Amino acid sequence: MKLKRFLLRYYPPGIILEYEKGGELKTKSIDLLDLSQETDISALVEEIKKTEPLITPPRTEQVKQLIQRLQEKLGQQDDHRFFLFKVLRAHILPLTNVAFNKSGSSFITGSYDRTCKIWDTASGEELHMLEGHRNVVYAIAFNNPYGDKIATGSFDKTCKLWSAETGKCFHTFRGHSAEIVCLSFNPQSTLVATGSMDNTAKLWDIQTGEEAVTLTGHSAEIISLSFNTTGDKIITGSFDHTVSLWDVQSGRRVHTLIGHRGEISSVQFNWDCSLIATGSMDKTCMLWDANNGKRLATLTGHEEEVLDVCFDYTGQFIATASADGTARVYNASSKKCIAKLEGHEGEISKICFSPQGSRILTGSADKTARIWDPYTGRCLQVLEGHLDEIFSCAFNYEGNTIITGSKDNTCRIWR
Repeated sequence: MKLKRFLLRYYPPGIILEYEKGGELKTKSIDLLDLSQETDISALVEEIKKTEPLITPPRTEQVKQLIQRLQEKLGQQDDHRFFLFKVLRAHILPLTNVAFNKSGSSFITGSYDRTCKIWDTASGEELHMLEGHRNVVYAIAFNNPYGDKIATGSFDKTCKLWSAETGKCFHTFRGHSAEIVCLSFNPQSTLVATGSMDNTAKLWDIQTGEEAVTLTGHSAEIISLSFNTTGDKIITGSFDHTVSLWDVQSGRRVHTLIGHRGEISSVQFNWDCSLIATGSMDKTCMLWDANNGKRLATLTGHEEEVLDVCFDYTGQFIATASADGTARVYNASSKKCIAKLEGHEGEISKICFSPQGSRILTGSADKTARIWDPYTGRCLQVLEGHLDEIFSCAFNYEGNTIITGSKDNTCRIWR
């Protein structure tokens, strides 16, 4: 067995080992949820080596360096205040989505004008315009952590794969019979998953451009999907009120998560792939055991639909965003609400943790984005200036740059 290379996926939860076995690329995650500033790194690495044969003596120093970097990140004070750096008149019609590459050096915007654009974060310069779709470009993604490819899903029923470096289109994936509304790369960047209003999800082979498998079983539109960290499972959330857990290799449905009484809005795995969080129009978020498909908890409190859910990168906390204009933070272990984020004057459609987990970012119909302390619920900063609803926002990998996308046709970079 040949160990190919190490990848540092996200901090602080852990590191990813990427290796070849029988000519096939495989990954394994090592979680570091207990890492703190006081941890003895040498002792920790010795403990990991006892249970992980892939870490051979020549690789030990590399693992130490990765964990040391994680430890340094944990020690950084997160008191950064953001200022508007640039307003990009990005598209001639409203934006649909924004997303960073892994390093944060560039980002992409999708739009109702049928294009996706690639931007340089440092300068705000437009690098490439990805043209070719015949309808709204609704779903967009980089193949992080690599960042050399981009997938775009459109209301024209196709998904396209592009070079992030040149803007060249590699493949057009055809097969859906209705609009594509969500997509994701698997962590190995060998597959793109697309979810459609035709009630199916499809997995596409990046190399060949061929359809690898179709996931059928939902009785209504698939609105959200997410791979787990290892890439062997995928979840799909549907307007049929259910979430399905699928085996990626075979396309077989492993579990159906039944319990919500309204359409599913958002689905996500936690870092170690043990938990699934689902948000629904029934005003709740539910927590599920990813191994057996059993419901662990129903997180209540919102007065309107839950529009977005996310885990922090350790998987210890869950944040929910609602049409009631509030967001909530729950402890994944105790299932208790630890903070209520109040202050927006319109529905919150997007929520995410900073990579360090010490901040939460929300985007709202009240034309503002806000930064919050997830433990106290205190609003730390209001990002103002957009002239219409903010429906997409994101942190870069370092947590020191934010992009916000709005229906006012602009994208803003905050530093």
